[in-house]
Parts: sequence; structure tokens; C-alpha cells
Amino acid sequence: MYQIYLSRIDELFDAEKGSPEGDELELLLTLVRLYEQENFSFPSLDPIEAIKNRMSDLNLKNKDLEPIMGDAGNISKILNGKRSLTVDMIRGLSEKLGLPLEVLVGKLPKELA
Repeated sequence: MYQIYLSRIDELFDAEKGSPEGDELELLLTLVRLYEQENFSFPSLDPIEAIKNRMSDLNLKNKDLEPIMGDAGNISKILNGKRSLTVDMIRGLSEKLGLPLEVLVGKLPKELA
């Protein structure tokens, strides 16, 4: 079910808040978050550090991320903290690197979590 929920979240990712699809997205995100909290232990890494660590684990070079993040200059700026990740980059990196979206988005302030 977990993989099915993740696929459906991807389909609904841009759903309008308050719409039936938006409500479904919120519910699925809550279920996935609870499941991941109970079943996975992810260190509190900065998203950029998580990307760098995973690239190292998979023996990937910056060039390997060009289809997701753009040219070498853009990748360098992102990995050096001078530019932010976009939603499309987060999705692509999650899929390619196998990192949860939550890790790539970063920690939310307590009042929003």
C-alpha cells in the first residue's frame, strides 16, 4: 500500500487545497508521514547534505543530475547553497536518489508540522 500511496501522492501533488483531490492528498501525506515515522529512521540532514551523501553512496557525479537539476553551473549553485531546489527537482531527486520527499523539503517549523 505504501508504494501505491506514494504514486497517488505524485499524481495529486499539485491539487488545489480544499478540492476533493486536495483533501485526498492531505490524507495520503498524513498516512505516509505516520508510516515513515514508525518504520524508517531518517537522520535530520540538511537536504543538500542528504543529496551529497546519497550521490556518494551511489557513486554519482554532478553530471548525473543534469537531467533533473539543469546545467553544471546550476547544480553547483544548488549544492553550495546559493540556489534553492524547485518542486520538480525535489520530485526528480526523490525518484533518482531514493530519498523521501520530506528529507528533500527539509524540516518544517513545529507550528506547521
